[in-house]
Amino acid sequence: MPQMLRSRSAVTGRSHKSPPRRARTSAVQVVGELLLTFGVIALLFVGWELWWTNLTAGAVQSAAVQQFAREAPVPTPANPPGAPLPSASQPHGTAPVLEAPDHGKTFGIIYIPRFGDTYSRPLAEGTSIDVLDTLGLGHYASTAMPGEVGNFAVAGHRQTHGAVLDNIHTLAPGDKIYIQTKDAFYTYAFRNEQIVLPSRMDVLLPVPTQPGVQPKESLLTMTSCNPRFGSQERIIAYSVLESWRPVSAGAPAAIAGQVAALAGRG
Repeated sequence: MPQMLRSRSAVTGRSHKSPPRRARTSAVQVVGELLLTFGVIALLFVGWELWWTNLTAGAVQSAAVQQFAREAPVPTPANPPGAPLPSASQPHGTAPVLEAPDHGKTFGIIYIPRFGDTYSRPLAEGTSIDVLDTLGLGHYASTAMPGEVGNFAVAGHRQTHGAVLDNIHTLAPGDKIYIQTKDAFYTYAFRNEQIVLPSRMDVLLPVPTQPGVQPKESLLTMTSCNPRFGSQERIIAYSVLESWRPVSAGAPAAIAGQVAALAGRG
């Protein structure tokens, strides 16, 4: 009998300890469910960032490009096919320079054939979120304007909100970048890229990274996040003005068809 009592006591003792185990199991299940929920939310957020923001911003950018192209003066080629493009000093003299536009205003279109035959994005004033998250490429207000001696600098997202500079790393020396304004077409040639920390604001100087130096060239500096799916660094793409031509001379041959199509005349 004593042995039986001890046996029952042992069994009873074990049964008293089982509820805490179930409580611990329940706690683990709750934590697991919470982690699963957070994971689903994270995936939805990534989908929203990489898909939905690109879709909505892309529609806004496309509409802005078409509106600017249709309201811009009609390019009417004055030079015969194959004629050399005028440079910044021949024969039209100094390239025309726009006055700084109001914040958020679209003042031009950028074409980068390296990014695709139909690549065109609006250029807007300002680099705040309201500009970069909708219109795509924003102009640093403290820098030069297109064609002006100095540094015309712009910023754009790489993977979200239209992914306007997603392929910035594919640019090769000599690649052409075209900018259309109401007055002229500017042709820049890509020169080189640089990876810097986000704190390196000296890339926006009139002569990038060289404080106090007077500029002698017209530069285009494009900035975006690096790496493609991160923001720990900044990738900087430098280009130099190669030539310009007034609107009356027509669009450069490489983008003439695209310009005409956007304006509804192609």
